[in-house]
Amino acid sequence: MEIRSLSPESVWTHFAELNAIPRPSKREEKAAQMLVDFGHRLGLETIRDAFGNVIIKKPGTAGKTKRKPVILQAHIDMVHQKNEGTNFDFEQQGIEMWVDGDWVRAKGTTLGADNGLGVAAIMAVLSSSDLAHPPIEALFTLDEEAGMGGAKNLGKGLLKGKILLNLDTEEDHVFTIGCAGGLDTLIDWSYKEEPCPTQATGIKITLNGLKGGHSGMDIHTGRGNANKLMNRVLSACIKSGLRIGSIQGGSVRNAIPRESVAQVAVTKLSLFEKTFQTIVAEIQAEYATVEPGLSITWTATAPPSSVMSARDQKRWLAAVRSVHNGVFRMSPDVPGLVETSSNFASIELKEGRFQGGTLQRSAIESGKLEVAAAVRAPFELIGAKISYANGYPGWKPNPNSPVLHQMVQRYNQLFGHEPVVEACHAGLECGIIGERYAGLDMISFGPNIRGAHSPEECASISSTQKFWKLLLATLSEL
Repeated sequence: MEIRSLSPESVWTHFAELNAIPRPSKREEKAAQMLVDFGHRLGLETIRDAFGNVIIKKPGTAGKTKRKPVILQAHIDMVHQKNEGTNFDFEQQGIEMWVDGDWVRAKGTTLGADNGLGVAAIMAVLSSSDLAHPPIEALFTLDEEAGMGGAKNLGKGLLKGKILLNLDTEEDHVFTIGCAGGLDTLIDWSYKEEPCPTQATGIKITLNGLKGGHSGMDIHTGRGNANKLMNRVLSACIKSGLRIGSIQGGSVRNAIPRESVAQVAVTKLSLFEKTFQTIVAEIQAEYATVEPGLSITWTATAPPSSVMSARDQKRWLAAVRSVHNGVFRMSPDVPGLVETSSNFASIELKEGRFQGGTLQRSAIESGKLEVAAAVRAPFELIGAKISYANGYPGWKPNPNSPVLHQMVQRYNQLFGHEPVVEACHAGLECGIIGERYAGLDMISFGPNIRGAHSPEECASISSTQKFWKLLLATLSEL
């Protein structure tokens, strides 16, 4: 089925147009320019701030021209992830989509529904000629996935609205009114190399098949982290004379890493084979329920020309093994909410240098700093340089929000049951935008999206219809 023929056609057509354009974080200029051209074609006031965020303003429809503007907000960029073996160039190709029953999926890559469907819905409102709405200020931000750069650098004095509808959450029965803040803890360590032992066998270890997913929304699920599991395999096989040549695991800061590849050498091949088989069986048994697709294999290859020194290898494996990963603390105030967590997102180790990327999240600032300190500690002990980046605040919930109460009532009228109102463990731009534009009444909602930040990402067609119906009903009343 053609994506553009799905209902609501305007939303899916704009989504297809957006998905035809590569838009990784920090390199989404083509998509931003598309939106600028779109605004100009509609004859609407279109602005780029100094950072590159796009703002398109549309007057209210008949009877609503004097009402206060409503800010509709979504981010342009998407997470680029693909399955091993998928031949796809994110820098050049548009996302290849297909319909699977009620779901729209991509062929071996992330879909970009996070947050492309939010962008597309706003475009559909802007291009409409028959929808009732107050004046609209459409805000399309850049660089959300790689550190909230667009929101942090949003120009001041450009927006007049006092209500902000953020279209960037992934459960159609949930209204989000708060979120966690985040901080990247980055590790940089130089280690000593030495020649590969003579008569060693070169081994390539490949760990893949994990689900991955969003490092905020999925962190509580107990899914495997490829970097931590690879470290466990390597540590188990040390007595076989294993020496590390290089490791590449994970790629983006806000996705649970799904794959890791290590190039190593072993001097006791038969012991390695036996130990490897044992540790892999243990790990697969532990993760059988949550990670049925987990695969850990090895193949013989040319030995690496150099390996990490034995002393540094011992220290590095211990540091990675001891660093915290996953849920750090559950909220004592909100049942079921992850308060604080950490994700060991990426490892690049080769040619005498290790670079590691981690992301900490917390609903409270002190929790965020404490878990970042817990990540920092073991690497400082081995002499690594630690730096911080992409810090952003959380969004404090306001249960007395007027727009929340109005939308809860409308949702109940439309669908016959109460929505869930909650804070989430993901990072949303609302907290940052709310700091730059004080006094905003904010809420976030969206259609059902599964597997965000992974190649399993998919968006529900029927849920998008529900989301669109709610959005239009809300705008007609504001």
